Amino acid sequence: MAKRLDLNRSVFELAQEYPELIDIMAELGFSEMTNGSVLHAAGRNMTIPKGAGMKGIPMERILDAFKAHGFEVTGAEASLQREGFAEAVKKHQALQDNPPQANYADKNARAAALAAIPGHPLNTFTKENEALAPLLRDAQEKLTRGEDVGEELAALRQLSIHYAKKGDLLYPHLKVKYGISGPSDVLWTADDEIRDEIGALLREAEHDADWQERVRTVLARAGEMIYKEQNILFPICAVNFTEDEWMGIYRDSKDYALCFGVENGVWEAAESQQSVRESMVAGEIVMPGGHMTLEQLTALLNTIPAEITFVDADNINRFFNEGPKAFKRPGMAIDREVFSCHPPRIETMVRAIIDDLRAGRRDVVPVWMEKGGRSMLVRYMAVRDAQRNYLGTVEVVEDMELAREHFLGNQA
Repeated sequence: MAKRLDLNRSVFELAQEYPELIDIMAELGFSEMTNGSVLHAAGRNMTIPKGAGMKGIPMERILDAFKAHGFEVTGAEASLQREGFAEAVKKHQALQDNPPQANYADKNARAAALAAIPGHPLNTFTKENEALAPLLRDAQEKLTRGEDVGEELAALRQLSIHYAKKGDLLYPHLKVKYGISGPSDVLWTADDEIRDEIGALLREAEHDADWQERVRTVLARAGEMIYKEQNILFPICAVNFTEDEWMGIYRDSKDYALCFGVENGVWEAAESQQSVRESMVAGEIVMPGGHMTLEQLTALLNTIPAEITFVDADNINRFFNEGPKAFKRPGMAIDREVFSCHPPRIETMVRAIIDDLRAGRRDVVPVWMEKGGRSMLVRYMAVRDAQRNYLGTVEVVEDMELAREHFLGNQA
């Protein structure tokens, strides 16, 4: 099977598909690509033609090297052959630095086309809204008749799943990757307010006239959110997100519980695309305490009974361990600023914690909470080197229910 190298794709994407590319590029003069952190950071926004232009490496030499290693080169090669290396690189770099503005003229049609694909994230989001709408309507009609709506209100708590998926998978990506901050600044806050109000109403025993009016208001807001999603948020995403990004959202969405009984369909195109997560090619990782292969280290971190997140000194998400999590962490959040992954009302607290850890005012910040009826301990800890220089923050989430059951059981 031919190895096709599309020069329009980023170096990072190509290296994920063809790990041997790193060694080939190092021989050509791109030695920095052997550094995993450089590959993760710069490689995501760098194409081979753009890098060749910056380093002054003849493109003809690069093409010959790839062909010698059995690659069929596509993409930018055609323009290189027609116009010459310098002109092609100039045009290619101009497109990378100044991408064309998104065309919103057919945004609703594009969103509808994606929503029609079985298993596509917009298909699932739309089905959840279609299941939500009659719940809202039934609750509003019962209120009008003066009947109790406690059952409908309890069912509406599942909105928290729908809203969590938007908050983890859509809002931050629009804001960070595409500079579109409106949805995260406005809709995300509204999501939190609707979810919190439903929870507050369910906790109140007195269902008086004031309570009923609050229910009417929150039902209306939830209905308005359906309209805003279908006519504003989803079309914006449809116009901007690439197919690869949608596939990443599809994979991440599998970690979430069912919402209103809507199961994630199978998106065949995404399932057939091979996902290669490892960024290192071979060898072992050598540390002061020993050495391990990447496979061993990954398995070890995934075996530890805790949810581990590492945020570097620049406040960028760099690592999550894998496995079931009480607090979802979409893979697309990697290389994204940690603050963008939190709703506006939480962001201030997160900033304060990290500022304290960075400044050395505290080394650890423990937070005890209940999650899904279980006792959880979340610890934010400063990661420092031997000289006490701040390298980042690690968040460790531990399910403490086992300890509570053990000690309470011994007291019985």
